Amino acid sequence: MIKFYQYANCTTCKKAAKFLDEYGVSYEPIDIVQHTPTKNEFKEIVDKTGVDTKKLFNTHGAKYRELDLKNKLDDLSDEERFELLASDGMLVKRPLAILGDKITLGFKEEEYKNTWL
Repeated sequence: MIKFYQYANCTTCKKAAKFLDEYGVSYEPIDIVQHTPTKNEFKEIVDKTGVDTKKLFNTHGAKYRELDLKNKLDDLSDEERFELLASDGMLVKRPLAILGDKITLGFKEEEYKNTWL
């Protein structure tokens, strides 16, 4: 089953969940703020999917801007990036949907069709 990390007030997350519901795709909704993946879970996600660690960040979020990550992210090691991501679910691009070696970040209908249907 797809692990679907979302934020309750996120309209993009709602659209993605609606898409999965409409197509009858089963998923496990997980509140990304209450149950942020751990550093090791993020490592595992990157190992399984090959996703670039920088793509896991919500670059439009207030927390991202507050920490000035636009100017700092390139200088951080993957280990430091994992720690940051695990420290605050609001730093994670959402929705984050993952199953085995498949991953989607954010919601683009075409990408969802190609990945989850």
